[in-house]
Amino acid sequence: MQKNYDTREESIAKLKELLEGIDFAMLTTIAGGKFRSRPMSTQEVDEKGDLWFFTSDETHKVEEIEADNRVNVAYSKPNDNTYVSVFGRAEVNKDRAKIEELWSPILKAWFPKGLDDPSLCLLKITIEEAEYWDSPNSTLVQLAGFVKALVTGQQADGGEYGKINM
Repeated sequence: MQKNYDTREESIAKLKELLEGIDFAMLTTIAGGKFRSRPMSTQEVDEKGDLWFFTSDETHKVEEIEADNRVNVAYSKPNDNTYVSVFGRAEVNKDRAKIEELWSPILKAWFPKGLDDPSLCLLKITIEEAEYWDSPNSTLVQLAGFVKALVTGQQADGGEYGKINM
């Protein structure tokens, strides 16, 4: 069943609900006409619906974003059959107050110098559109539905699909 959202507030609320409990995502940038993906840990989905990630300004992804700021962020929660694909524009953000707000001591595993690291910065993704697939059924129920669809010739129910425009 396809679903669309009428207001920005509804869209942001749905996005936050879908991303709840998914820490890591694959961030895809464009480099010389090729797509490059890497895992990133989401720090926040803010009240505007923007995504925030920590990074270093000395990484290839920062160079790629400065050349072409279009990105995709793909989230997956297979145990709940939830998948989200986000398209947006990325920007490097060095706002010290925001860095301190989002900082957690566990991040020292990636940034050993902590808040004193001069290359520490944030990536802010302003979402333009997101798509999601969400099936509340267990894998066994989905398999039964798939088999039924094969036997009857009817299309299998894949759960809820939606488009979120920001």
